[in-house]
Amino acid sequence: MSLTAHIPSHRKPRRSASKVALRAGVAGGVLSTLGVAGAAGPANAEPVTATIEMPTLTADLANTVAVSAEATQQVAHAYDLQAQQDEAAAKAAKAAKKDKAEAERKAEAEAKRKAEEAAKKKAAQEAAEKAAAEERASRSSERTTLSASASVGSSDSSSSSTATGSAAAVVAFARAQVGDAYVMGSTGPNSWDCSGLVQAAYRQAGIDLPRVSGAQSSLGTSVSVDSLQPGDILYWGSRSNSYHVAVYVGDGKYVGAQNPSTGVVERSLSYDMPTGAVRVL
Repeated sequence: MSLTAHIPSHRKPRRSASKVALRAGVAGGVLSTLGVAGAAGPANAEPVTATIEMPTLTADLANTVAVSAEATQQVAHAYDLQAQQDEAAAKAAKAAKKDKAEAERKAEAEAKRKAEEAAKKKAAQEAAEKAAAEERASRSSERTTLSASASVGSSDSSSSSTATGSAAAVVAFARAQVGDAYVMGSTGPNSWDCSGLVQAAYRQAGIDLPRVSGAQSSLGTSVSVDSLQPGDILYWGSRSNSYHVAVYVGDGKYVGAQNPSTGVVERSLSYDMPTGAVRVL
């Protein structure tokens, strides 16, 4: 065995041909470039030692991007807010239109209802007026017939219980009002108070009496209740200061406007005996 067999070699490992060629090529290129530069430049030019640094834009670019993103977000928020406002305005306009239509419908219905009520009220009023006119015409016809009958029959009787002459007209008118209402201060034609009825009855005989009972009882000749004749004026209270009057119609009866509960009635003297009587006819 050789003495140098186990001694490691100190030689560098052999490089591959490709790597050597590559290095040679690069070196050659560099040297060529330096040679050209040296030939082109002045002989005494100093070697360039300054380095050119590219500006650092990282911080500014980040700020710009951040500002742009914020602006974009603000614009998006503004568009979203405008969309919400537009939607709310559209809903409000729709609701207002609906409310207006409902109000117009209700107003139309109310106007129609009022028109119908007015028409019904007018029809009822016309019907009432027509009925009242027919009733007045019927009463007038009845009074005329009674008055004529009393006038004709009065000439054929001399009894103190039967009205004659002008008294017949007074009695016929008074009896024709039986059933009418009593209203204080009323003088007809469908409601009376006591003196209003007596005054109207005597007007049928062409005699104008005072309006109130006290003045009516002060006229003519005073007669006793036992000597009454049809057409005499009965009074309650004292003469010239009476509080109620009526017309004696014969056969122990009188016709008078008594009170609001009874109206005009024909009653017996015994029902409410009068204080006295006066004879005007």
